[in-house]
Amino acid sequence: MNSRENQLKAFDRLLTIMDELREQCPWDKKQTMETLRHLTIEETYELGDAILDNDLEEVKKELGDVLLHIVFYSKIGSETKAFDIADVCHGICEKLINRHPHIYGDVKVENEEDVKRNWENLKLKEGNKSVLGGVPKSLPALVKANRIQEKVAGVGFDWEKPEQVWAKVEEELSEFKAEVQAADTDAMESEFGDVLFSMVNYARFLNINPENALERTNKKFSKRFQYLEAKAKALNKPLSEMTLAEMDVFWEEAKRL
Repeated sequence: MNSRENQLKAFDRLLTIMDELREQCPWDKKQTMETLRHLTIEETYELGDAILDNDLEEVKKELGDVLLHIVFYSKIGSETKAFDIADVCHGICEKLINRHPHIYGDVKVENEEDVKRNWENLKLKEGNKSVLGGVPKSLPALVKANRIQEKVAGVGFDWEKPEQVWAKVEEELSEFKAEVQAADTDAMESEFGDVLFSMVNYARFLNINPENALERTNKKFSKRFQYLEAKAKALNKPLSEMTLAEMDVFWEEAKRL
C-alpha cells in the first residue's frame, strides 16, 4: 500500500488536474453544481453496483469518480469563495471529532448501540429540530424507510425483540389482505406500504440491509431471465410464443446453474 506521503501526493495531483481542467477544458468550464448533481447520483449508484458485485477493481474506479465529483464541487465553491476542499476536509474532521466523544472526550460507551444513540443526541444538540431531519427527502422510499427506522431507534424508539416486529408484520399482512378482499385500491396501497415498512423494520432486526437484499434478488432474477431469453433465441422461438411450462423448464435450469 502507498505511504501517507504518496497518498497526499496523489490527492495533490488530482487537485492540480482539476484546476487545469476547470481553466482549459470547454466542458469542465461550463459545469455547475446543478449540472453535476445528477451525474453524482449516477456515479454513486455505479459504486453501489460494484460493491454488490464484490468487484474491488471496479470499486476502486468508481471511488475515483465519486472523489472527482467531491473535488469538482469544492473547486466550484472556491471560485465564489464560499468554501474550498480544505474547508470540506476540516468540516468533516470537526464533525467526526465532535460526534465521537468516546474517542476524543471522556464519554464512556459499552457497544455500537451506545455510539448510535450518542450520535443522534449530539445532532439534536447541534441544532437539528428533529431526529429525522437528516434523512434526505429525495432518497428512494426503501432506503428512506430503513434510515427513518435507524434514526428513531438511535434515540430509543424501537421494539425490544425481533419476535415483536414479526408479529407486527403479520398484523400488517392481515390488514392488507382485508383491504384486498374489500377491493379498496387506495386502502390497499396504504396497507401495502405498511407491510413493506414493517418488513424493512424486521430486516433491520436481523441485520439485513433491505436495499442490498432486494437488489441481490433483482440481479438474480435478471440473470435467470436472460438465460431464458438466450435459450429461446437458440431455439429460434420468441418468448411470446412459448408456453409458461416451456419457459419454466429453462427457468429451473437457470436456478440450478
